[in-house]
Amino acid sequence: MFRTITIYGLISGAVVALGITAVSVVGGKHSLWLGYLIMLVALSSILVGVKQYRDDVLGGVIGFGRALLVGLGIAVMAGIAYCAVWEVYLALTHYTFMDHYIAEMLAAKRAAGVSAAEYQKAAAQMEAMRIEYANPLYRVPMTFAEIFPVGVLIALVSAALLRNSKFLPSRARAA
Repeated sequence: MFRTITIYGLISGAVVALGITAVSVVGGKHSLWLGYLIMLVALSSILVGVKQYRDDVLGGVIGFGRALLVGLGIAVMAGIAYCAVWEVYLALTHYTFMDHYIAEMLAAKRAAGVSAAEYQKAAAQMEAMRIEYANPLYRVPMTFAEIFPVGVLIALVSAALLRNSKFLPSRARAA
């Protein structure tokens, strides 16, 4: 089980890393939807990993609990890789992400025509967020929390689907 979790977790982590890198190199505004699309593509390795474990290791039959455990293991590995890549990105960009993020958020507030009091309140909240985000003990769990819930959802769906040995049957069993 550990081998499957490691292999597919690293595959998922590599896809996330390539996706983050590609978006960062291309530049422009980072779309929330694009980020989650990259996560979904990367975390599709959960379904593939659980299926491979079911077919190759367990002979085509897996229970919901074990399938969920394998899926969650892959999600954890992907989350760790996601955090590591994000930390490297932050270091390479001299931790300027939050400066750019805050500038974009405040520019959007200004463009929306909020009152001076609302703008000052938003600026104060953003400054508090900058201080919190500078602490890796805050930043890393927050980063992990971006991807892990998506992985949990995919692990639950994969476990529910793959516990049925007729769903995507093994080629050896289908013949």
